[in-house]
Amino acid sequence: MAHIMLEIEIPDEYQEWLIAELDELEFEGFDQHRNHLMAWIPEASLNDVTRETIEHLLIGIGHGAYIVKEERVEDRNWNEEWEQTIQPMQVGRFWIRPSWAAPNPDIENEPGRIVLEIDPKMSFGTGYHETTRILLRLMPEVFRMWAERNGGGLPAEVMDAGTGTGILGIAALKLGAGHCFGFDVDEWSTINTTENVLMNGVEGRFEVKQGDGSVIPADTTYDIVMANINRNILEDMSAMLTKPLKPGGILMLSGLLYSDEEIILKHGAYAQFKKVEGEQEGDWIGLILIRD
Repeated sequence: MAHIMLEIEIPDEYQEWLIAELDELEFEGFDQHRNHLMAWIPEASLNDVTRETIEHLLIGIGHGAYIVKEERVEDRNWNEEWEQTIQPMQVGRFWIRPSWAAPNPDIENEPGRIVLEIDPKMSFGTGYHETTRILLRLMPEVFRMWAERNGGGLPAEVMDAGTGTGILGIAALKLGAGHCFGFDVDEWSTINTTENVLMNGVEGRFEVKQGDGSVIPADTTYDIVMANINRNILEDMSAMLTKPLKPGGILMLSGLLYSDEEIILKHGAYAQFKKVEGEQEGDWIGLILIRD
């Protein structure tokens, strides 16, 4: 069966949202690049209704998002090709690998090494995006900081907003968090996170729900809140993400470009926080915030 490949010019910060929308339209593969996205759909699924939906999505994004090229390609083994792009990688203390990759004892048995076995249904949350890597590298310092601010105490309670594959929540649990609550608007995320939680042996400590900020338990507070989304959504959710933080809690934000930092630090409830640390990779940044 032939596929249609669409090459779409789109800013990096909107790619993950568009991927989630296109996945609902029967697209079967994605390849992300700087400011453009390749997306594949079975030829039979690209009808006039689907085309019109895509056009509306791109118009809604604005910022010069448009289809650059459309190309018909003959059938290929998409799963095999995609799996070849998801290779093990080291990010700070973490060694991330999919289940189909053989273990690497030389690396995985190093003192202090933490293995994350992640099978992604989508590309985001594999560790291949800069924002995921940034938060993973910052996470051990966040846990050290939290323990210092709270005198050791009980294991941290964590919330992971826009959990994706669950990679950040799983990493937090393997660093010693007691429990993680994760949520995401996409159904695939709920399913994928549950699968990855089981593979990593942290079941019973990671609760995941499908939905937006309205699914955050009203009577629960957290020591650490993580959100790797994008600036627009982070702005919309500033009150939802900060309200559940306990006194002395820590907020980790990413999905942000370098140019977003000043804007986000002055926005809404974030203005009550101060930046205590940050990291940059390429044009992307991650921030550690505490209440001022």
